[in-house]
Amino acid sequence: MSDTLPDYSIVIPVYNEAKIVRAAAIELAHKLDALSWNYELLLAENGSKDGTQEILAQLAKELPRLIALHGDEPNYGKALKRGILEARGRIVICDEIDLCDTNFYLRALPQLEAGADLVVGSKAMRGANDARPLLRRVATRVMTLLLRLATGFKGTDTHGLKAFKRERMLEVTNACVIDRDLFASELVIRASRMGRDVREIPIELNEKRPPSIHLFRRVPRVLRGLFKLGWTIRIRYR
Repeated sequence: MSDTLPDYSIVIPVYNEAKIVRAAAIELAHKLDALSWNYELLLAENGSKDGTQEILAQLAKELPRLIALHGDEPNYGKALKRGILEARGRIVICDEIDLCDTNFYLRALPQLEAGADLVVGSKAMRGANDARPLLRRVATRVMTLLLRLATGFKGTDTHGLKAFKRERMLEVTNACVIDRDLFASELVIRASRMGRDVREIPIELNEKRPPSIHLFRRVPRVLRGLFKLGWTIRIRYR
């Protein structure tokens, strides 16, 4: 890795992705190289048990711009937060290993140049094309409704693709207290509450594989997180 700071940091949490992580990371690196970007690619592995950690260690030797982070605990939010805090680029882009949507990157950058601090890729706003199964699309709408009720959230989506100015979002990131599933939601909601310019753009969503975590197993944890998030947001910003 060069001592020169990158312009862009791509942060992707990774959990039990041995089947796709190698091909996806190499493909993404090739796309970014074709754009002539000065970038770093941070893959934040967290508690994988399927060989993902070993694959990332090998990839870090093959791809000079790839940084493999490791955490012992399966915790999406904690991994994403760590990746954001360790990112060095002026612009940070949060992606998913089963998406790697460089089209979103290119569409988000003009929004940042026009004054946005944070751009969220929405699966639910007008113009989006969400090709996931019906149950997962419904779950996204229900989650958004619950976030609105719990926190006063005004947007259409919080989880998934994001691009932001690192300097403007570091304070927001450090202020977040929720991890696991709802860290990404808290990041978006706190950004708005802390006076950041948050904008949404529609995305096309075509995942490369089924979700690695069963939807229904997450429900009790998400509900507990929603209660905590609603309480902290309401108390802090009322």
